[in-house]
Amino acid sequence: MVVTGNDLEERKALQNYLSKEFEMKDLSPLKYFLGIEVSRSNEGIFLSQRKYALDLLQETGMSGCQPVSTPIEEGLKLCVEPNQVSTDKGRYQRLVGRLMYLAHTRPDIAYALSVVSQYMHNPGEQHMNAVMRILRYLKNTPGKGILFAKNVDHQSIEVYTDADWAGAVDDRPSTSSYFTFVGGNLVTWKSKKQNVVARSSAEAEFRGMALGLCEALWLRFLLQDLGYLSRQPIRLFCDNKAACDIAHNPVQHDRTKHVEVDRFFIKEKLDDKIVELPKIRSEDQLVDILTKAVSSQVFSKFLDKLGMCDIYAPT
Repeated sequence: MVVTGNDLEERKALQNYLSKEFEMKDLSPLKYFLGIEVSRSNEGIFLSQRKYALDLLQETGMSGCQPVSTPIEEGLKLCVEPNQVSTDKGRYQRLVGRLMYLAHTRPDIAYALSVVSQYMHNPGEQHMNAVMRILRYLKNTPGKGILFAKNVDHQSIEVYTDADWAGAVDDRPSTSSYFTFVGGNLVTWKSKKQNVVARSSAEAEFRGMALGLCEALWLRFLLQDLGYLSRQPIRLFCDNKAACDIAHNPVQHDRTKHVEVDRFFIKEKLDDKIVELPKIRSEDQLVDILTKAVSSQVFSKFLDKLGMCDIYAPT
């Protein structure tokens, strides 16, 4: 159990009460919990799963593999091929499951993991090779994690949303993704295939905007429950001009009739000043790494902006 709070006396009282009801002991400040390592410094709190990643490499026999700089090959598109070479389905599912737990502190593998997890029912050799590449990437960065830096503006909420269009080769749904930041620190992320096929890139992007906004609103309510009533509007960054124009203008036309509910949902939040849509250049869209396989240069640039680092890396 992890007990946290900013009132030392209240924490002690809670611990004393729990110790009367249950057999327990105080293990001192949090350092390791369910595979997640916690480090503190003057800069903030750093979370990683270095030991978990190293154990995974050891168990899979990949400790001596050749490392790579990205978790998925640039431009790779996986699919189910008619005459694909089969692979060990049970091993594939176990590896993907282990990687899913590692993704709690590793948004850098989120896109690659969302791709390989779509083939749990029928994996082929090319799918297993994609999983092995994720492990080779972990060999290069086993101690990478997220830094939660100190920030006085802890009530600000920002969300970056994006979507590819018809990126899934098998059935052509798009992939929605988002990064959410509270006080400048990355707190949640998602890369997920959409449930329906979008007929335009604007429609795909608009569904992605609605998904990211729902997550940001949930974070806003969570902050209120914690006693932080944020009066700042949520900043939602989307680099698709058509989607932003649709959000501001509720006129019905061919590109909007399939996302009518999402359209009015976002427009309502805009009118209530709960959310705003600042302009952002495509090259500054952080969430690109959750919608497609990018080059190593783009990948490393965005990881720095996300606050991902490795305190174990030599300087």
